[in-house]
Amino acid sequence: MNPEERFATTLAAAQAGAEWALAELYGDLHPRILRYARALEPAEAEDLASDIWLDVARGLGRFEGDDRAFRAWAFTIARRRLVDLRRRRARREAVPTPVERLAERGGIGDVEEEAMAGLATDGAIARIATLPPDQAEVVLLRILGGLSVREVAAITGKRPGTVRVLQHRALRRLAREVRREAVTK
Repeated sequence: MNPEERFATTLAAAQAGAEWALAELYGDLHPRILRYARALEPAEAEDLASDIWLDVARGLGRFEGDDRAFRAWAFTIARRRLVDLRRRRARREAVPTPVERLAERGGIGDVEEEAMAGLATDGAIARIATLPPDQAEVVLLRILGGLSVREVAAITGKRPGTVRVLQHRALRRLAREVRREAVTK
């Protein structure tokens, strides 16, 4: 059986729901799509490739054509998913809030408790403000915002690993400063 006949047989079986055929199409197509996604969106490549494959699987019953047309169709889906991802990211773009504005926002309740918390918070905010801007932003979003690494990464446009490294460096730097102050007092 030549490659064109083999593809036609595999496609027909996949469209009928045969697991072996779906696995064969996936095995051939997924690594290519994943490499494509990694080249253009390394931080989102795995999720993007999975979403692309789901779209391919959903539309498989409507597809007509040969192996080459199948790859072109799948990469068209991949490109559209990539564009969608970038549009979503652009709409969620965040403008960092100045530290001074964050310090102005306070809770409502017990005045004495708020005053004591305010002194501690003002000191912490002042300390965080001495960090490099990207480290300060990550710490503020993680601590004040109560956001996950993934959420901070989405807001700042950084990779989750980068967010973790920035947070670690910031906290390590703050700890050194606190220890240094404790020794000098």
